[in-house]
Amino acid sequence: MFWPRRRTSSGTSHESAPTTGRSSRLRRAVAHATVGIAVIAAGSVVAAPAHAAGNTLTVNVGTTVRPVTHVAAGGLYGVDDGATAPSLSRLYPLRLNTLTQPPPGNQQLGNGATTPCCDGLDVADKVTSAGGQQYLRLSDIFSAFPYNWVSWADWESKLTTMIQERMAATTTTNIAGYEIWNEPDWTWEGRLDDTEGSFHDMWTRSYEIIRAIDTKTPIAGPGTAGYDHDWMYAFMRHARDTGTLPDVMVWHQLGTNSGWQTVQANVDDFRAVETSLGLSHRPVSINEYGSPSQVDQPSVAVHYMAEFERAGVHDAERAYWYEAGTMNGLLHNDRPTASYWAYKWYGDQSGNIVETVPQSWLDGVASYDAGRKQVNVVFGGDSGNNTVKINGVGALGSQVNVTLSRTNDTGRHTNQSAPVTVSTQTYTVASDGSITVPVNGMNAVMAYQLLVTPTSGTPTWQQTYEAENATVVNANTHSSSSASNGSYVGQIDNSADMRDQSFVDFLVYVPSARTYSMGIKYANATGANATHGLAYNGGAWSTVTYPPTSSGWGKPTGTATVNVNLRAGYNMIRLAKGSPGFAGGTGYAELDSITLQ
Repeated sequence: MFWPRRRTSSGTSHESAPTTGRSSRLRRAVAHATVGIAVIAAGSVVAAPAHAAGNTLTVNVGTTVRPVTHVAAGGLYGVDDGATAPSLSRLYPLRLNTLTQPPPGNQQLGNGATTPCCDGLDVADKVTSAGGQQYLRLSDIFSAFPYNWVSWADWESKLTTMIQERMAATTTTNIAGYEIWNEPDWTWEGRLDDTEGSFHDMWTRSYEIIRAIDTKTPIAGPGTAGYDHDWMYAFMRHARDTGTLPDVMVWHQLGTNSGWQTVQANVDDFRAVETSLGLSHRPVSINEYGSPSQVDQPSVAVHYMAEFERAGVHDAERAYWYEAGTMNGLLHNDRPTASYWAYKWYGDQSGNIVETVPQSWLDGVASYDAGRKQVNVVFGGDSGNNTVKINGVGALGSQVNVTLSRTNDTGRHTNQSAPVTVSTQTYTVASDGSITVPVNGMNAVMAYQLLVTPTSGTPTWQQTYEAENATVVNANTHSSSSASNGSYVGQIDNSADMRDQSFVDFLVYVPSARTYSMGIKYANATGANATHGLAYNGGAWSTVTYPPTSSGWGKPTGTATVNVNLRAGYNMIRLAKGSPGFAGGTGYAELDSITLQ
């Protein structure tokens, strides 16, 4: 049974791409037009992974980058309705962050499709059940790409209808924002601006139409085909001066000149743009990443993951070059491809993202979960004999188990039923708290995983789930030395309607169907009882009571214990101040974690 959900809170996010002139940007955008192209020219292929050896990827477990939120676990047109497009059982392990889906009434026939698909309101329940949020790309109401614009009267009618349909979907809680237009730096400029006005005027007019109907849902933009400093500065200055600033910044990272290599530089440049205009930082969504050749290479996916995490990107979506409803090539006939396993390992990460220091093209993303006593390193990018050095594993004991696994190097039309286990070995931790793991005979296209655990005492299944690793909707994550894992979720305050209700969704996995005792670690400094609603797997609501804690806000010392009847496998547990079907909680409480016993 699916049940409704909603958008993640707007945390800080960063991202960008290189500065190019309009003519080169237009050529790139035409080559990379995300929807409506069936065959992609060879000119869009990114530089192949290096074929070098003798490199070391360094992982510093003691240097925290950010809480795990699976930033790169998203896709454009990645999910369709129905049981196998894709099935929930395939989506659960990916730990979805955010998708970009077409709007209600979608008419797009992308990449040779004969019927429109993937309407965001139609797929909302499935995406919610998998833990994900969605942006609605409003310009995809048009049937062709580039968009077959008719007139302002036609657009205003379409826009009004789309927003009204979303407003009527009162149980849909996972709409993270409206993306007004896609790739305006060439689908509007140079095509429509001579007759319909500048894109700046188009943005302002459309923004005001949306806000006249819906004053709450975030608006995302500008959705450019790449990052251009001058273009972005001019857009943000206009948006500031007209009171139409986007709530979420959107642009794409596609191809040789705007792939993973430029993420950090672009983020830094955009943050400087915001500062120069006197603006606060807002979340950044890279809602298309990866060129046609890149989406079939597991190691390239790992490069994007690593760069997005380092740069503080809020969410990122794999580009839609080929088939819809396949998580952009992670599945073929609803079965995993090689790239799926790289994202599944990424989905297995919990706790905190920790620092990785690449060398040459050898790079990766790593997490450390102190509660689970687990280091999870997903890496790749070079051939031959290389090394992964992990510093700071002394807390796991004097010896650790290290399992090395790999994907295949095949593309989106070849299934891989399971990762290949290369080796399982016991390593002695050096006096400086490090281990050095040789990884010989690497293939530059494959992705690899190193899973490091103690030699004994490791639980067979995850029992504690941190709130900051969960799907946080209309609430915010904060740091605190008093919280487990160093973070907690606060401002879970809203209960008004489906657009701004506050809740946290925990996607948990349990080994068997039974009743579990669930301990909720919280803070409540109101001096009186507070309550949240509790529901799981779309079932009935019950109430959780949080007695007051004396330690103050940001110090989650209280524990409330309830029983939950869970099925074997994945379950979605929601703790809510407000949610459809729930009358609303009382008072205020902050969430640190849940533990299943």
